[in-house]
Amino acid sequence: MNLRHATLAAAMLALAASPAFAENFLVHIHTGPDNATKAALGFLVATTAQKEGHTVSIFLAGDGAELITDGAISSVEGKGTGKLKESFESLIAGSARIYISGGSAKARAITDADLTGKPAEFATPAKLVELAAAADVVMVY
Repeated sequence: MNLRHATLAAAMLALAASPAFAENFLVHIHTGPDNATKAALGFLVATTAQKEGHTVSIFLAGDGAELITDGAISSVEGKGTGKLKESFESLIAGSARIYISGGSAKARAITDADLTGKPAEFATPAKLVELAAAADVVMVY
């Protein structure tokens, strides 16, 4: 292989690995309602990826687990990152799947009732690792 072919192969590999060609996105949000801008940003980025045709999974952990509650969905609004409710509804319409750390939820009194009517389920750290391993792109907020 000559230098020109090696350069072309490297360029093709770099393009194939870029987010524009990625299929699966995992957005891991551990920021809660107390930092509304960052929390809403995670959902906004997930919505943007989905609108661009990518498959999106969201994993809520730590304080981010609170974002699955109706109170947070209806009240969280970031400065420049929009209303959580709008992004949440867009994600649901686009078939995104949402996972909530079971331990984080339990520590914050989040129950099955908070998941009613939402494409969400409690999950373990093993699920987070599984999702991250399967993702082409992992983003953390």
